[in-house]
Amino acid sequence: MVLLKPHRVDRKNNNTPVLFNHEIDKYAHAVLADYKPELLREAGKISYQHFLESYLGMRIDFQDLYSDDPERPIVAMTAFQRCKIEVFDKENECVKKITVPARTVIIDNSLMEADKECLALFSGLHEGGHITMQWHVYTGETLDGYAYDPDCEFAEELFPYVCCRRENIESGVSRNKMRTAEEWREHHADYFAAAIAMPNATFKPFVTNFLRENNYYKGSITKGRNEDWDILADDILPDAIREVYGVSRRAARIKLRTSGFVHSTR
Repeated sequence: MVLLKPHRVDRKNNNTPVLFNHEIDKYAHAVLADYKPELLREAGKISYQHFLESYLGMRIDFQDLYSDDPERPIVAMTAFQRCKIEVFDKENECVKKITVPARTVIIDNSLMEADKECLALFSGLHEGGHITMQWHVYTGETLDGYAYDPDCEFAEELFPYVCCRRENIESGVSRNKMRTAEEWREHHADYFAAAIAMPNATFKPFVTNFLRENNYYKGSITKGRNEDWDILADDILPDAIREVYGVSRRAARIKLRTSGFVHSTR
């Protein structure tokens, strides 16, 4: 397994890695090269379950995760250590606590519906980002068991698990809006998910070729100038990306923007 070695960590915020997007792209490339290098040679869909279980050594569980805010549902969790979590018991119509083992990723059952495969994939890979890049934040150790920074004075008390709400997945939030360490960690995990699901090694050639096949040769699309090109950027191209990579339209649109293929006049 390839371990992340950030050039700097924020010691005041639980050793949260300080990372630029291009560093996460580079790290994701190294992870895929180690896990399944063919994903860097030919565009295709990754199995998040195989990645989590076989490569990261995690256990996957499916539950009806309970959220204290129905407007902000929890869609996935990672238990770094053995702990209790709240789930909804449909049979008895009540909330109960269950014990989950360490190294467990819990996916909400709602993501197993037929039209949620894309969200399930991205949520699973998002958790993979927390695991690979932030394991030490929640446990004080690296994935291979060594102490990360025993002299770090934690600025906050963290739970032995991380809960990811729907708003954290495929968020596309600008780096300029990141304020807290938690927001940065969610951004890193989400960007990692995109970098693993749509690695630049195949994504950039795929998009470039697709644009040329649709008679667009300028390299990137500036939205708001031509209705046909807007449709290409918002619908036709994201649908093609979804078909190949198994991600949602939203995830495809965000990746197009962060990769510089789509811009806005606003």
